[in-house]
Amino acid sequence: MKTQELNEMSRVIRRDILTMINKAGSGHPGGSLSLAEILTVLYFDDVMHVRPQDPDWNGRDRLILSKGHSAPALYSVLARRGFYPVSWLDTLRRLGSNLQGHPHADRVPGLDCSAGSLGQGLSIADGIAIGLRRQGSDARVYCIMGDGELQEGQIWEAVLTAAHNKVSNLCGIVDWNHVQLDGRVEEIKDLGDLPAKWSAFGWNVIECDGHDVDDLKRAFEEARAYTEGPSVLLAHTIKGKGVSFMEGQAAWHGKAPDDEQLAQALAEIDGEV
Repeated sequence: MKTQELNEMSRVIRRDILTMINKAGSGHPGGSLSLAEILTVLYFDDVMHVRPQDPDWNGRDRLILSKGHSAPALYSVLARRGFYPVSWLDTLRRLGSNLQGHPHADRVPGLDCSAGSLGQGLSIADGIAIGLRRQGSDARVYCIMGDGELQEGQIWEAVLTAAHNKVSNLCGIVDWNHVQLDGRVEEIKDLGDLPAKWSAFGWNVIECDGHDVDDLKRAFEEARAYTEGPSVLLAHTIKGKGVSFMEGQAAWHGKAPDDEQLAQALAEIDGEV
């Protein structure tokens, strides 16, 4: 896709996120909105090799959404990519729906891993990446983590494992929006010099603008070209991106907009205000 098309798809994804969370009456808009461009580039710019008509294709690249509460963003992208009908988005968090509040791999075509408890995704990604390499597969594994999630000790065990095994088919992505459930990451448990920390642990560190599709394309290309070990994209993002009253606000980590707030948010996303 061209830059304009990727930006337009990101806008559609944001509309989907807000609309489905409003309809459900609960969900996590903040960290879903900050992922719109990242997921759009992954799935619509051929960064990830997937086949919507054959979601279990053995040669596919894998995505692990470790920050599983941001499932609305991934649900929208998978629907728009053709893995299942867009109408499924209307069922978010409903009893019996395939699209639950946290992703359930057995229920969602194109989903490679269930998620919920933070901190586990990178360990799973390590195992899949090592397994694919041993099978002689060229497939890659992408793992999306939140910056607040990096406060989990298991993450750093997995970071060490990937570096020790030089898992070059693994690309971590940190949604570096500086806000978690109840405040600023720096105030709750400061991560320090994050690029230096990942580098010291043996990873190839690539910083990028997580809302600039061209910069994301450049970053993913650099990660694919690096063959000495794992790479991590530290994507500078804004929690609640695109909605003025949500941006950077911890209060919108896990709260659904009411009808009036939804109307304002959609108008802002569509550039009408």
